Amino acid sequence: MFEINFEKVYARPLENEPYFLAFPLKRGELSDISRIYVETENGVSMPVQAKATAYWDDGSIKWAFMRSVADLPANTNVRYYCGTEERPRESRRSIAGEDGRHIDTGALSAVLSVEENKIFDSLEYGGKEISVSAPKLFIPDGECKFKINNWQTAENGPLCAVIEGFGSFSRDSFATDAKITLTFFADKPWFELAVSVINTTDGDIDMNRLVIDFDIRAERYYNAISNYGTRYTEGKNGESVYTEISADFLQYESNEHNPEVFYGTFFGECANSETGICASVFQAQQNFPKAIETGPEGMCVMLVPEDHTVTLKSGMARQQKILVVPHGPEISRDELNHRTTVYQMPVRPQIKPEIFERAGVFENVFAKNKISKYEIFMTSKADEHGRAYGMLHWGDFPDGGYTAQGRGGGRLVWTNNEYDFPHAAALMYARTGVRRYFDYSLVAARHQIDVDICHYSKDPLIFEGQYEHCAGHIDAKKVACSHQWVEGLLDCWHFTGDREYLDAALGIGRNVQRLLEQPVFQKSGQANARETGWALRTLSALYKETNDPAWLEKCDWIVGHFHEWEEEYGLWLAPYTDNTAVRVVFMISIAVCSLMRYYRIKPKQSTKEMMLRAVDDLIENARLDNGLFYYKELPSLKRLGNNPIILEALTYAYELTGNADYLKAGLPTFEFVQGNVASMVSGMYKRNEDDALLNGHAGTKGFAQMMVPFCTYYTAAEKEGLL
Repeated sequence: MFEINFEKVYARPLENEPYFLAFPLKRGELSDISRIYVETENGVSMPVQAKATAYWDDGSIKWAFMRSVADLPANTNVRYYCGTEERPRESRRSIAGEDGRHIDTGALSAVLSVEENKIFDSLEYGGKEISVSAPKLFIPDGECKFKINNWQTAENGPLCAVIEGFGSFSRDSFATDAKITLTFFADKPWFELAVSVINTTDGDIDMNRLVIDFDIRAERYYNAISNYGTRYTEGKNGESVYTEISADFLQYESNEHNPEVFYGTFFGECANSETGICASVFQAQQNFPKAIETGPEGMCVMLVPEDHTVTLKSGMARQQKILVVPHGPEISRDELNHRTTVYQMPVRPQIKPEIFERAGVFENVFAKNKISKYEIFMTSKADEHGRAYGMLHWGDFPDGGYTAQGRGGGRLVWTNNEYDFPHAAALMYARTGVRRYFDYSLVAARHQIDVDICHYSKDPLIFEGQYEHCAGHIDAKKVACSHQWVEGLLDCWHFTGDREYLDAALGIGRNVQRLLEQPVFQKSGQANARETGWALRTLSALYKETNDPAWLEKCDWIVGHFHEWEEEYGLWLAPYTDNTAVRVVFMISIAVCSLMRYYRIKPKQSTKEMMLRAVDDLIENARLDNGLFYYKELPSLKRLGNNPIILEALTYAYELTGNADYLKAGLPTFEFVQGNVASMVSGMYKRNEDDALLNGHAGTKGFAQMMVPFCTYYTAAEKEGLL
C-alpha cells in the first residue's frame, strides 16, 4: 500500500472529482490488474477503473494506469491509499455501449453519428437536447465537409469512456484526415471534445477558420477570461460578445504562472430559463489564436478565428480540446468559472519517488541524500526553458545557438524535442513528486506527436519519423536516426493511458528500422557513433516496452558494427575533414550510454569490455590539463566540452566495475556544467517572431541533455561520498 497525495489547490470543495494516476510495479509483484484498490484515510473504498500499460518479461504488470474519484475539501491537503490486495468490488456498468456509439454517464446521454457534418445523432442533458455542431473547417476555397467514418472505443469502464472518431475534412478534390476524441465521466454532465486536423495532403493547408457552434436560444450570455481574477463581458441589448486571444493581446498581459500547469481560463456561456451550455478551450492562451463569440443565437468557439490563418504543413497535425458543460438554469457563473478553472488545472495527485525507484523502471536518478546546491541547480535547469505561445509552437522553443549559426537561413530554428525533453521532465517528476514537471512532459510530448512527427509522406524514410531541429519545425524535411526519441513518449503513454503516445513511439521505431537499411549504415566506420548510438537507444527502449524481439534484430546488428568499427580504427573515431578521423567525446559517450541500455537486456562480456575500453580511452586521451574533456580532437576544436553526457558514460563504467576512479574523472565536468543558470526572471521578455509569441530565451535542449547524465552521476558520486 502506498500514499496518494492531493495537494491543497482549490478554495472550493470538489466532490466525486475524476482523476487519473499511473504507477510502476516491481517485476513479479502484480499479475491481476483488478486487484488494485483505493481507499480514504478512514478506510472508505473508492471506485477504480484500471488497465496495464506495460508488462515485465515474466508477464507481470510493469505499469498500471488507474482512474478514480476523490472528495477534496477546500484548502486542504488530502491523502488516500492505493494497494493491490484482493478486495470486494461493487459491480457497475460501463459508460459506453458495446458499439461505442451509445453513451450514458448517468447525467448525460449521447448517440454518436456517422452522418456528414455531425458528431452527435443526439445529445441530452436533463431531458433537453443539446446542440453541438461538428467542427467546421474553412480553407481558401471555402467550407469543408466533415464526416466520421468509424468510432472506436479507446477506453471504457464505469468511471470513464474515451471514444475516438476517425474521418475527414473534404471539399471538391481536397481531403485530409480528421479525428474526434470524446471523453465522458460517470455521473458528470460535462465532457471533453478534442479535435485533430491531420494534413495528409502533399501541400500546405491554410486553416482560415476552424469553429464549433453551440445553438441555443440565449436569454443571457457572456464570455470570461482570466489568469488571476476572471474578467466577464456580458451581452447587452441583443448584441453579441466577441473575445479574442491573439499575440498582441498576450504580449502585454502580465502572467507569472508556469503556463504548462496553468495560465488562465477562457470560456463562453449561453443560457435561458430551461437550460444552458458552457464551453472552455483548454490552454487557449498558450495555443492562440482563439476566440469565443456568444449571442442570442448561441455560441461559436473558434479554434482558429476568422482573420487569422494557421498553416498546417504536409504531415503535420494539431489537436485542440474543449470542455463542454451542459447545465440547468440555476447554475451560477462562479460555479462555471470553478469548473473551467479545474479543467485548465486539473487534479493531479502525486506519489512518492520511492515508488518509482523501487520498481526500477527508470534510470537511477534517485539520490539517497539530496544535496541542496545540486537540487537547486536541477530545479533551475528544468524551469529556465522559454515558452513559445502559438497553436503550432506550444510545447517547443527555438534554439538560440542553432539560430545564430544560420541553420534556419535567418529564421528561428526550433528544438524539435532534441535530447528528449518529455523524458527528462518525467524523470524530474518521478524523483521529486513535483506536479509541474509532469505537466512539462505532457505539453512537450503533445507537441511532439502532433507537429514534430510526420503523419503523412510518400517517402518511407520520412513517414512516421521525427524531424530534426530546423526552421518551421519541419522545413528541413530531414529525419535522422540521431534525432528521434521515444522514451518520453512511452512515459506519457504510461502517465495518461493515451495510446497515441505509444503509437507515435512505435512509428518512430519503424522509421529508424527503415533508415538503418540505407547504404550509409551498411559499412562500419561510415556513420558516426551518434547516428547508430541513438538508434540503439530507441530500439532498446521499444524492446523494453513491448518485449517484442523484433526490436532487437537491428540492435544486435548495430552492436556488431561497433565491434567492427573498433577493430578497423582501433578506436571509435569519427571522420571529420576529408583527411582526419577524430575522437568526439559526446558522440562516443552517446554510444556508451546506448550500449549500456542494450547490455542490460543482453549482458555480454564482449559488450561490457568494449564500453570500458571506450571510456578508458576518453579518460586517457580526451582530457585537457584542467581536467575537463575537450569538444573534438582537432587543434581547432579542442575547446572545453559542454555536453554533460560524458558524466553518464563515466557513471556506467563505475556501475560495471565498482571503480570510483571513473567517477573521480568526472568531478571537474560535474562542477563545470553547473556554471551560470539563468533565473526565471532575468532575460525573460516577450517578442513576436515567426508567428510565435516567445517568452524567455533558453531552449528545452539544455535541461533535456543535462537531466540523465547529471542525476545518474550525482546519485553515484553521492553514494561514494565524493560530493
